[in-house]
Amino acid sequence: MDAVMQALADPSRRTVLDILRDHPATAGELADALPIARPGVSRHLRVLREAGLVDVRQEAQRRIYTLRPEALAPVDEWLEGYRILWQHRLDALHTEIARGKKARR
Repeated sequence: MDAVMQALADPSRRTVLDILRDHPATAGELADALPIARPGVSRHLRVLREAGLVDVRQEAQRRIYTLRPEALAPVDEWLEGYRILWQHRLDALHTEIARGKKARR
């Protein structure tokens, strides 16, 4: 999970993942969406591949990158504890709001 979290720490890599969430893309398409030079995009793609977040396949002269959402499962499981914490707090807030409305009546 550490490699995935480190990969997610960079805003450019998160942008790449956002694009790939919607559709597969070539390295050139990804480079066009980022304000960095193509060698930098290649380095980001290598980090994402090594973290298991993207797959690449060769089609003629092009490399097509796709998101591997299953690689995010450990992060999702880790975040679940925080979701539960916030859900309990939101439930308590809703209860207090309801009590306030009843008291005003």
